[in-house]
Amino acid sequence: MSDVTLRPATLADVPTFDRWDREPHVISATSDDPDAEKAFEDAYWPDEIAMQDEYYQYFIAELTLSGGGSRPVGAMQIIDPHKEKTHYWGEIERDLRAVDIWIGDEADLGGGYGEQMMRLAFRLCFAEPTVTAIVIDPLNSNARAHKFYQRLGFKPTHRQTFGDDDCLVHKLTRADWRKLFPGD
Repeated sequence: MSDVTLRPATLADVPTFDRWDREPHVISATSDDPDAEKAFEDAYWPDEIAMQDEYYQYFIAELTLSGGGSRPVGAMQIIDPHKEKTHYWGEIERDLRAVDIWIGDEADLGGGYGEQMMRLAFRLCFAEPTVTAIVIDPLNSNARAHKFYQRLGFKPTHRQTFGDDDCLVHKLTRADWRKLFPGD
């Protein structure tokens, strides 16, 4: 099904994260600040990658090339929002996973890689039998992201502010995932 695979991010991926962090389309998807120079303002990628543990993980999505080999097309973070040490989500119920994805190069937008990445994330998250749902937090202003996530079965639950970011939280339950993607 998938031309895209996920692998754990390593320190060798820091230059890729740094480059993608400055891409205008990534910045506009993660910030309402028109003067932002980076998508993830507070992220120092060597530290972000080094602090990974069982509750806080980054992945690189790689596209398998027809002639052999692969190339990175996107990145993903999967966390246990109740247990991870930054407490980004604040008070939140147990047995969830939170996902954040981005396509790195603008030329790769619209190629179906985001959907493939999300479906791989669903499998990873729901492989843990106690996980009841996945949550995401796109900016409230990012209508394109809302449409994308809702097409994948996520339902808006509430608005929440994370730092200066006004977000519209969405949730995909295990039951809805099974109905929408029975073969996954």
